[in-house]
Amino acid sequence: MAARNTDRRLHLMYPLTFNVDYPEGSRNRLTTLFRCILLIPIALVIGTLSPLIAPAIVLMLLFRAKYPRWWFDFNLEWIRFSARVGAYLFLLRDEYPSTDEEQAVHVAIAYPEPGSLNRFLPLIKWLLALPHLIIIAILNVLALLVTGIGWLLIVITGSYPRGLSDFVVGVMRWTLRVEAYAVALMTDQYPPFRLGE
Repeated sequence: MAARNTDRRLHLMYPLTFNVDYPEGSRNRLTTLFRCILLIPIALVIGTLSPLIAPAIVLMLLFRAKYPRWWFDFNLEWIRFSARVGAYLFLLRDEYPSTDEEQAVHVAIAYPEPGSLNRFLPLIKWLLALPHLIIIAILNVLALLVTGIGWLLIVITGSYPRGLSDFVVGVMRWTLRVEAYAVALMTDQYPPFRLGE
């Protein structure tokens, strides 16, 4: 029985894990009130560099059939940084996103074994990810609505209910898994259709 449970857990594991520590105590009402303004400088950094990442990976995989470790590490750090910015935007944390420290946002992605990535799959991954992209678009709209409710609750009461926070973390987790599959091309394992680990 124990072996069956272990097999089930391994089957449910995905190469990308994501979690955000739930902040205990009262939230910072002032930074929450002006969050969109405070986010402008760091959003400019994200917006400037994001379009440059995916094309290089496609070329490396297509022509070299290789995902160099240094480029993987760079993309992993980029995804971690983007996740910290997202957690700040969605009011999951009050700390301003660090460009290099993990803070309370945890992202891990397993490095693919050499030869495990299909060199031609990057050409169609965006097509294979379409069902996810449609669902994620709807879920992100809901996450924005939940964040709006959370914004009001934090400004008025100083707290963000755990259930609302968990939903937004789940949406971010699903989005990051699809990004790792179809954009950063860090895995060929198809993302699961779920918010949880």
